[in-house]
Amino acid sequence: MAAATPAPSPQSTVPPRVQAAALQRHRARGAPAWLHEEVARRMAERLSLLRRPPQRILDWGGPAGASEALLRQHAPQAERIALDDQGRPLRGHPTGGWLRRWLPARSPAEAPLAPADLLWSNMQLHWVDDLPARLRQWQAALAVDGLLMFSCFGPDTLRELRSLYAQAGWGAPASDWLDMHDLGDALVQAGFADPVMDMERLTLTWDSPTALLAELRTLGGNTAPQRFAGLRTPRWREALQQALTAGLQGPDGRLRLTFEIVYGHALRPAPRAAMGAETRVSLDAMREMARQRPPR
Repeated sequence: MAAATPAPSPQSTVPPRVQAAALQRHRARGAPAWLHEEVARRMAERLSLLRRPPQRILDWGGPAGASEALLRQHAPQAERIALDDQGRPLRGHPTGGWLRRWLPARSPAEAPLAPADLLWSNMQLHWVDDLPARLRQWQAALAVDGLLMFSCFGPDTLRELRSLYAQAGWGAPASDWLDMHDLGDALVQAGFADPVMDMERLTLTWDSPTALLAELRTLGGNTAPQRFAGLRTPRWREALQQALTAGLQGPDGRLRLTFEIVYGHALRPAPRAAMGAETRVSLDAMREMARQRPPR
């Protein structure tokens, strides 16, 4: 089975927000961050929005989204298909590490995926540069009345760290993330119906700069194309740790950073014939539209 890859959108010529090589290094590190598991738990509370229990779930991002157990708990009857970040089905591997246990199914002869009742993507969309193309890909993967549910970082994520880096002239500490209002508009442009966007801010704390930096590496490190291109020195790392202690320490002595989590969901509506002053719809087209809408 293989998901169709959409043609790049005109907006793909916009300078990237994410440096591809840095993102690839992050994905090769292994297991997802615990924060992804917590966001998945919070997103799963919204599964009550489904009009009927899903029979087919596409888990876009697979193990990186840390959602398998939750989806099985909330929809034990559903067929769950784990996909990689490009929408290629993953197949289990009996041996090896986390990355080697999940490999993309690469056969070009595999049939396209059947439409899903639920497309779930936890903490993956902020890595996407060509947003219109990805949303079109998601829309095509859903059945009529199928539900898209996703989460991602919002623009206030790491705002304290961005301010600290700007004051020190150290470049960008992380990629720029997507605003939820822009995401809502993009969903409508991609053909989704009834999009709903929500967000919350979480404050994470650490007892030391070393622990903070180690945590940030599990969340993606620095994938900004505008980041400092060379190797940092031990002296710079020492200066960074001092700046983190001075700039991020709260009243309790712990270092604090803000994370904005954006949640979204939308439906794939039934196809509609474009209406003009005079519109002609073939009988075959009308039958196809009727066939695609599931019984209520």
